[in-house]
Amino acid sequence: MQRPSQLLAAALSLAVVIGATGTVHATGSATPPVPATVSLTQPASAMTSHLATGSFDVRLARQALSDVAAGSGLGRLSIDKRFHGELDAASIGEMLSFTSATDGSAGYVALETVRGTLAGRRGSFVLQHSATMTRGAPAQWITVVPDSGTDALAGLAGRMIVEIGADGAHGYRFEFTLPDAAP
Repeated sequence: MQRPSQLLAAALSLAVVIGATGTVHATGSATPPVPATVSLTQPASAMTSHLATGSFDVRLARQALSDVAAGSGLGRLSIDKRFHGELDAASIGEMLSFTSATDGSAGYVALETVRGTLAGRRGSFVLQHSATMTRGAPAQWITVVPDSGTDALAGLAGRMIVEIGADGAHGYRFEFTLPDAAP
């Protein structure tokens, strides 16, 4: 079993590699496919597809596990993030992580509530993350939780890809749909 300090270091390493929200595409790999259960369109309403790009800053802080999970080998971190660019927002959330004994293999899941402006529309929504590294090969799935959009972001659907540059800067590509604004 790994010590808490090892788990924190591994989670932070995974978060740096995966950016606390997705996979780094430093190897030039193609964007991973969206799981078959994710749809960027919703029936019975007029939807417009969008692409938002920008950067973000993230702070992760180690948190205590519940008493039940204390001996599980998992790590828990809080997420405090600020998005810049076409998504102008702040988010807070939680991450659970695990690093295996095999070098380069780890995973995390996370939920974060994002509040701010997207495509000129103000509201909030929740992003759900699942990311893994298999012996250094990363994969990510970051999607908007269905029906989590509020206010002018009600009906939002989409997926996000996180990219980390050679200089360590965090960026995002957010493919999303929103219902057309009422006339």
